Amino acid sequence: MFPFHSPEDRFNDECAVFGVYGTNEASVLTALGLHALQHRGQEATGIISYDGDTFHAHRGLGLVGKNFGARKNHLQTLVGHAAIGHNRYSTTGKPDLQNIQPFLAELAFGGFSLAHNGNLTNADRLRQSLVNTGSLMQSTTDTEVIIHLVARSHQDTASERLVDALKQIEGAY
Repeated sequence: MFPFHSPEDRFNDECAVFGVYGTNEASVLTALGLHALQHRGQEATGIISYDGDTFHAHRGLGLVGKNFGARKNHLQTLVGHAAIGHNRYSTTGKPDLQNIQPFLAELAFGGFSLAHNGNLTNADRLRQSLVNTGSLMQSTTDTEVIIHLVARSHQDTASERLVDALKQIEGAY
């Protein structure tokens, strides 16, 4: 049907993103979802929850069970009705603590958390442009570029700012 000519032509598992909204068990369900998707990334994992007022975060190197297993108390601190999680399989950026997603930023409209799976083909150009105009990058991932684009957007709402940022990026996500 569709011949594959090389290993690069085949689909590959890269990262996992999982989110839950509308239940006070959001972080627990997100951890279970990330555990089910562990095969998509084993380098690091993280969850950020939101309780309507405050974001709560835990990110760590290693597997979901190591970070959110039964002997860990991290899930008890991740309270809220919304959570987003990420398992990392690095394609850009080093496997370091500062590159563990989801990312959390305080922007003009409030807190903003983002997890991303994909590769931005214009990330280097966008990153250089952002740095040249004053952005302070704290990671080596292309995901941080998206956050800076959202922060610099002149749109009114958070969703409009995100759409504006997505219009500037190229690649698979």
